[in-house]
Amino acid sequence: MPSTEKLYQEDAYLCECQARVTAVFGQSVVLDKSVFYCHGGGQPGDTGEFILSDGRVCGVIDTVAQAETGEQLHVLADGVPTPEIGEELLARIDWERRYRFMRMHSCMHMLCAAIDAPVTGGSVGDGRARLDFDLPDPVDKAELTEALNKLIQQDRPRKLRWITETELESQPALVRTMSVNPPRGQGKVRLVEFEDIDLQPCGGTHVARSGEIGRVRVSKIEKKGKQNRRVIVEFA
Repeated sequence: MPSTEKLYQEDAYLCECQARVTAVFGQSVVLDKSVFYCHGGGQPGDTGEFILSDGRVCGVIDTVAQAETGEQLHVLADGVPTPEIGEELLARIDWERRYRFMRMHSCMHMLCAAIDAPVTGGSVGDGRARLDFDLPDPVDKAELTEALNKLIQQDRPRKLRWITETELESQPALVRTMSVNPPRGQGKVRLVEFEDIDLQPCGGTHVARSGEIGRVRVSKIEKKGKQNRRVIVEFA
């Protein structure tokens, strides 16, 4: 079965696309192409709707990867009639929700630049996100909030480029996360760069410029172990 063309990897601002159903598993639908972000890297999967050729609207409640194959599944609510294999439809994301994730995920890249320490874990939520750092020393909330907003306000452009897995292996410093490695086996890895601020492998969706993130605040810093600090950030 052909893999879904992930349109969001090149343009996170695409809200909808025409697509064809290539497979159906219970209440999960596979498309030949999609604007729906598939859950991964700490960022939740997109929600939205399918508009079928007969005008019916099917709500998409999640987008996840199939455990066995990694194929992208668009999950419909229980009881919602699924489209037929081969059917053409319009796939449309919940843009407001997605954009909040884009802003917050990009904010986590600013946080990586503000704290010079390896990342041990993290997750992106709706208006709130966290990163865990391998960091023994305490961090001041007010000082970190100020540093974070200064980086955001530089309004640096975001750039995307792809490198081979071999190239990534020769540049291990690019990988900031200790617990999660970039997906392997496809021959290439996407790099996300905020000019003069941060550069690292990432498959998530991001804003075009850091200024789009808006003001944020560090709401809590928790000690999660001898050398582990959890930093929680929210929109201000």
